[in-house]
Amino acid sequence: MNKLNQKKVLRHFKAMNKPLSLREIRVGLNLEKKEIRRLKDVLRNMQKEGRIFKAGKTYCLVDELPVVKAVLEVQRSGVGFAVPFDQRRRDIFIHPKNFNEAWHGDTVLVSVLPGTRGKSPEGRVVRIVERAVKHLPAKIIKNVGRGLFLARPADSKLDFSFILEDAQKELDPGTMVLAEPEEQMESRLWAGKLVRVLGAEDDLAVQEEVVKQNHQVPEEFPSGVLKEAASLPEKPGRLDLQSRTDLSGLPFVTIDGSKAKDFDDAICVETGREGYILHVAIADVSHYVPQGSRLDTEALARGNSYYFPLSVEPMFPEKLSNGLCSLNPDTPRLVMVCRMHFSGKGVREKAEFFPAVIRSHMRLTYSQVNRALYLQDTQTRDQLGAVLPMLETADRLARVLLAGRRKRGSIDFDLPEPEIMQNIRDGSLEIRAKARNFAHQIIEEFMLTANEAVAAFLEEKEALFLYRIHPPADRDKLDALFKLLSTTDLGPRLPRERDPKSLQVLLDTARESDLEFLVNRLVLRSMMQAKYSPVNEGHFGLASDCYCHFTSPIRRYADLVVHRALKQVLGINVAVRPRMKSLKKIGESLSSLERRAMDAEREILKRATIIFLKDKTGQSYSGIIASITDFGFWVELTDIMAEGMVRLSTLSDDYYVFRQEKQDLLGRRTGRRFHLGQRVQVVLQNVNLDRLEVDLVLDES
Repeated sequence: MNKLNQKKVLRHFKAMNKPLSLREIRVGLNLEKKEIRRLKDVLRNMQKEGRIFKAGKTYCLVDELPVVKAVLEVQRSGVGFAVPFDQRRRDIFIHPKNFNEAWHGDTVLVSVLPGTRGKSPEGRVVRIVERAVKHLPAKIIKNVGRGLFLARPADSKLDFSFILEDAQKELDPGTMVLAEPEEQMESRLWAGKLVRVLGAEDDLAVQEEVVKQNHQVPEEFPSGVLKEAASLPEKPGRLDLQSRTDLSGLPFVTIDGSKAKDFDDAICVETGREGYILHVAIADVSHYVPQGSRLDTEALARGNSYYFPLSVEPMFPEKLSNGLCSLNPDTPRLVMVCRMHFSGKGVREKAEFFPAVIRSHMRLTYSQVNRALYLQDTQTRDQLGAVLPMLETADRLARVLLAGRRKRGSIDFDLPEPEIMQNIRDGSLEIRAKARNFAHQIIEEFMLTANEAVAAFLEEKEALFLYRIHPPADRDKLDALFKLLSTTDLGPRLPRERDPKSLQVLLDTARESDLEFLVNRLVLRSMMQAKYSPVNEGHFGLASDCYCHFTSPIRRYADLVVHRALKQVLGINVAVRPRMKSLKKIGESLSSLERRAMDAEREILKRATIIFLKDKTGQSYSGIIASITDFGFWVELTDIMAEGMVRLSTLSDDYYVFRQEKQDLLGRRTGRRFHLGQRVQVVLQNVNLDRLEVDLVLDES
């Protein structure tokens, strides 16, 4: 039924000001019997959208009931919080007994219970508006009869089991499958349909598929999207090049990781009279993706690309992401250029923006640039040839930009980033810190300054676009952080202020001390999450008054929004102009999808870590206590990129008391103390892929 009929039904509900039966709605709207089926479709859609709620034989208007539309988020402890769609409302605590068969991620209607107090009100789920997932990855536990299998969801937040039936298959325990829930058989037991077999649980590719299903990561593109992509040319045509500045003679290069396939940024640096001229060229995706097209709609729904150890789920089909829009070497490509003029001290004096065509002279990797510039490898320097002088100039500019950014108080964390490597021959895994050198910093500095320049220009022109905002760190969290660190060796050297500049001073103070890792982790935890918004609130972490994302339109939709805004300001034809209300919704959606991608990346890292550690039980590792609770402490292993827990139940020498204000555990009899940042030796006791847990015990040998 069309939108107009929904409006009619809503108007009737508001006019009657009471719950209505199907007959009352039909009579009130003066509908004929033949229209009942269409009315039911409208009511069903309104229920799905959370506008109405069925109680018995009557329909109730959600806005008139004391219920809240929310998403249920289940914690690892088993309790839940309903996160309201209305962001002005506080999260609602939901006890597991009040889930009413709702699952983690479901859209629900929640009734707030009377008389509840505390930080969060308490409520119960009164209706499931929409299931988060229709297919669930699950693990076969055992065969319970001919063609019948007991299975458990792979998501540890889903506390129920399946009975799956498939007489055609013999499934061993530990096999991962995709199941479709059907009817509920009893509490915490559902009948389910076996959709497909994924494979063995210790296979990384299988675990990637599990994570994609758990987080609803989009995989296959709809046929209409692929058809639209296929209709695009293989390379820019003569008409595409019109009204564009030809920069194909400049020695642009791309610098990325060795595995990268989509190149959306290229750089070129020249020396000016008394400073530098930096060209940042970004793939002109908006030229090929009109607003409202199928490609655009699908990209908005995905929000960003999703990266996994063995695969990528791109925001655009490969025809664009790896082909037409990728700045591949020795190929003409359409770009939007940000050209900036800097003084010798790295002060931006002028910025220009325009469409251009470039031809990347080389596809470089970070390790190549590192070998050429910093290791002075003769062979690599010879290979880079004509672009080497430009790279040396780029290095000098990046260093002055970094110095300027640090001076204003931008925060740089020094936490190792894990990388999952799989041996092609035997499939074994290795998890190690990603190699990082100043070549990474060159690109980072250039992208940051280009993003700032674009944001400042668009703000000056009063354009409507998406800022990348980062609210100031929570004051209570910062006070708690500094209070905690005052009990450590860093206490006498702690800065008094609580601004970005003082936090960077804190990180610098902790550098190369035993507390470096801990301080970086704690400061990061105290920070708010960055997000997208059409209202500028500044970027706390970068100490920037005005910032946006412009440099990655192949893999982030927010950047595409900024490109369109830039073109409108420059007078380049863009058909649709955004409105504040719709742009705000887009920003909220993209921020949510970004969190989904981050959660998926964290989960695959946990699963890969457990597979990696599976055959290493009994081995001893050194580590640092990274977090403490009343039932144990987490240890970050220093030899390998992994974290596990030492439970108090495994400490048999004393009874330990958790002192929250000091964040330590103290033995009542022995006075033995475990505190944050303490180095410990532990033994890997057990790993559990179902609960995503790594269990450690102290090595007392």
